[in-house]
Amino acid sequence: MKPHVKLSDTTLTFSMYGNSSASLKEWFLQFTSAKRNHHTELTFNALKNVNLNIDAGEVVGVIGLNGAGKSTLLKTISGIYPPHEGSVNVAGSVTPLIELGTSFDIQLTGRENILINWVMLGRAVPPLKELESQIIEFAELQEFIDMPVKYYSSGMVARLAFSIATAIRPDILLIDEVFSTGDERFVEKAISRMLQLIDSANLVLFVSHNLNMVKQVCNRVIVMHRGSVFADGKPEEMIPLYLDSIVHGAERANLVPAGVLKTGMRT
Repeated sequence: MKPHVKLSDTTLTFSMYGNSSASLKEWFLQFTSAKRNHHTELTFNALKNVNLNIDAGEVVGVIGLNGAGKSTLLKTISGIYPPHEGSVNVAGSVTPLIELGTSFDIQLTGRENILINWVMLGRAVPPLKELESQIIEFAELQEFIDMPVKYYSSGMVARLAFSIATAIRPDILLIDEVFSTGDERFVEKAISRMLQLIDSANLVLFVSHNLNMVKQVCNRVIVMHRGSVFADGKPEEMIPLYLDSIVHGAERANLVPAGVLKTGMRT
């Protein structure tokens, strides 16, 4: 069966708990008085009635303002967040590049983390022996691979995590701002590898604020806004729509700084 992702009326609700007491002094006064404030529960839909069908061969960019639901969408597809309503059906194994390096043990070396993360991705160890040198070379960490990860920069961690996850062809690849480290030379290599994944007909979801990269890498773009799918279509149509309808609208409402996305590079 070819990789496939389907979300049907998917809703994910988060709860926030608040207390109107803002200081220790206020808390004490309320505690000693007859009138006490109680914790209040606020809920909001991180995802709201999302309907999507994504097939093998599609490389889907997911764009939107901060808080639009982009990362939450990927985490729901990967199974980190189960939906409260609706359903998520995934055919194929999922390789999530979400919050890169968070599963690393910083006390262990890069080489040791390669083994641990390889196994965590559900892959057999024997192929790793053949691919380990390729992973290290692609990550450009030859001189640092036997150094504890706690001494790595964020860019080095991201390169290693990306190299591990993409060392073999995944069924479904979920990428969340993996190219935000500012390492332009590695970004070029990563884009090249992404294009290889496209050619191999794998399914990719790619969250990024870099609209130029989204246009270059993706053959479909989903615009997220306030937890819902605002628009879905070709990159050359969706990116201008996003800029005109959402970004510039938010600027006029003073929700984002003016001109932040005029270069198409970040929100």
